[in-house]
Amino acid sequence: MTSKQPERVYSDEEIQQRLTGALQHWYIEDGWLRRKYKTEGWKGTLMVVNAVGHLAEAAWHHPDLTVSYAFVVVKLKTHSAKGITDKDFALATKMEEVIQWQPGLEGGPLEGTPGDDQRFRYIKYDAPKA
Repeated sequence: MTSKQPERVYSDEEIQQRLTGALQHWYIEDGWLRRKYKTEGWKGTLMVVNAVGHLAEAAWHHPDLTVSYAFVVVKLKTHSAKGITDKDFALATKMEEVIQWQPGLEGGPLEGTPGDDQRFRYIKYDAPKA
């Protein structure tokens, strides 16, 4: 049986340096890696919660959530390491890929939801930060 290596915990400064590109909408606060997903209402909120739940369970890494009518706040920390580790960055990256996915922008066979029709909008997609 092999012994498990301790997980590397990142400092706030190191975390801040990694919050670019795909993770530019995440931030560090009170020792947690956080992200607020804004939705168009309860239906979108439940869809985000279910996506986060599926990804977290598949990864065996469980975030804390704050759920309201038109938003979901995700908080990540590796409890066993008492800090933010590579597991948190990996799960945050996967959440971004899934929740912010807009197939209509890819030019493939999947059209995506009609963004100009309020009846079908369910999430408020983020514009890239400058």
